[in-house]
Amino acid sequence: MRNGSNSVEMMEYSFLVIFANKGHLDAAELALLERLALEDGKVDEREREVLHNIFDRALRRGVTPEVEAEIGRFREEYGI
Repeated sequence: MRNGSNSVEMMEYSFLVIFANKGHLDAAELALLERLALEDGKVDEREREVLHNIFDRALRRGVTPEVEAEIGRFREEYGI
């Protein structure tokens, strides 16, 4: 965690593991991103921005209905 934010780690993970590897966000990867964002108990502005971009990209590429629903829930709960 850098400067109290995991935004850099989330961005690196998303591009190295999710999008570069197979191109789709699955439930386990989404859960890891959520855990990183909430590690300090809150989602900061940098994390919101990174998650917004990751979620938009994932939804454009296609996700399962369960992942889509969880993205919607997480966005609504944390203002993403």
